[in-house]
Amino acid sequence: MPGLLRGVARTAAIAGTATAVSNRVSRRQAGRWAAQEQQQVPAQPAYAEPEPAAPAGDDMSSKLAQLEQLGKLREQGVLSDAEFEVQKSRILNS
Repeated sequence: MPGLLRGVARTAAIAGTATAVSNRVSRRQAGRWAAQEQQQVPAQPAYAEPEPAAPAGDDMSSKLAQLEQLGKLREQGVLSDAEFEVQKSRILNS
């Protein structure tokens, strides 16, 4: 009986070790595949193109609307503070 118990315990230890190694290899391979997919995905633009300017008669309200849109993009984290300042000065100086 002790020989049988020892054999069962050895088999369980080997099976547990094999399962742990197999799971680790699977996780590592999945991580490699995910990294490859990220490298293959093209980078998307950080911000949306501004809308075309409205007619000259409605110039101030158009600028205000564009500034509001820029503010929302900055609040959402789409634009950094530096990008926001560049776009704001472009709108105000046009």
